[in-house]
Amino acid sequence: MEPLLQGVEGFMYPNEVELQWSILIVLYPFITGLVAGAFILASLERVFKVDAVKPTYRLALLTALSFLLVAPLPLQLHLGHPERSFEMYLTPHPSSAMAMFGFVYLWYLMVVLLLEIWLDYRREIVVLSKTTTGPLRWLYKALTLGSDNISPAACHVDERAGWILTIIGIPSAFLLHGYVGFIFGSIKANPWWSTPLMPIVFLFSAMVSGIAAVLLLYVVICWIRDVEIDQVCVDTIARYLFYAFVIDFSLEMLDLIHRIYEADESFHSLDFMVHTRLYNSQIVIQIILGTLVPLTLLALTQVIKLTDTARRGMVVMASVLTLIGIFAMRWNVVIGGQLFSKSFLGYTTYKMGFATKEGLLPALFLLILPFFILWALVKLLPPWSEHETHVS
Repeated sequence: MEPLLQGVEGFMYPNEVELQWSILIVLYPFITGLVAGAFILASLERVFKVDAVKPTYRLALLTALSFLLVAPLPLQLHLGHPERSFEMYLTPHPSSAMAMFGFVYLWYLMVVLLLEIWLDYRREIVVLSKTTTGPLRWLYKALTLGSDNISPAACHVDERAGWILTIIGIPSAFLLHGYVGFIFGSIKANPWWSTPLMPIVFLFSAMVSGIAAVLLLYVVICWIRDVEIDQVCVDTIARYLFYAFVIDFSLEMLDLIHRIYEADESFHSLDFMVHTRLYNSQIVIQIILGTLVPLTLLALTQVIKLTDTARRGMVVMASVLTLIGIFAMRWNVVIGGQLFSKSFLGYTTYKMGFATKEGLLPALFLLILPFFILWALVKLLPPWSEHETHVS
């Protein structure tokens, strides 16, 4: 058929021509995925006793907190009246997955993550409240919450309580991000989203992106601070990243094979989308550059004897490509799922503005904001050891 409008082909209902969910909704699952993945990496040391990743434990917690503070902002900007979001707390609606997210978010932020960070840093906070001067002293004093007992017995209680919170935090992190995949997977009217594997794929991709982000941050921060990188830590995290990535890619391929085998009435429409409008974002960026290349790089670091510098370079490159691939996956799910008509007879395109409310500029701001928050948290609560070795 001849194009009806610029960027529109075939038959589209009027309410399908313009996309309802923009790049802000792409950012939302991407950011929450980083939160969940970073917390899972932190739990490797606290719960599963993987001592090799200890240098990144506190950094992972602070990274999770930084991104968690920004996580609801894309939804707030997307809302026409963001002040109405507080209604979910005043008038709870248990049957609404979106509404219940507010309670999941508050539980994970206030009860799990903030409390675990406070327990882990309590000894340092008490010491800093007595040794620092100026406004910071009053800030640290407030952070002690009136508890200045740092005896061995008290620190042991903190350690045990933190361990219990991490145990609670693992399913909470799964719930925080798994519900995002649940929302997409439960929309029956959209065959691109409606699959029971969607929550599981979102969970494992979250683990992959969070681990890659913390690994990349650890290497970059060590380089900026001119301290020696713990190569055993980097190799161990890269190995877990590889394992999680293999499972994530296998689940995505399983979903793809199931769609090809089932070949229902929507298959030809989705197949056309993959080969046209989503070819670059899904085939080139997500699958080739964002999945196959980093998987190959990570595999090579495990099977080939390389110098530490070469391994670190390959791991850093794999982490960067992994984050790009996971973001492309979120893009293909959110944006790609809206590019075809419910009748499977028409296709549209997504045109992103720049300085608009849901354009590229606010999206970049929200993507960069967590790193400024992390910088402030690192200055306030340093996550590294006092006995690090400087390179020069």
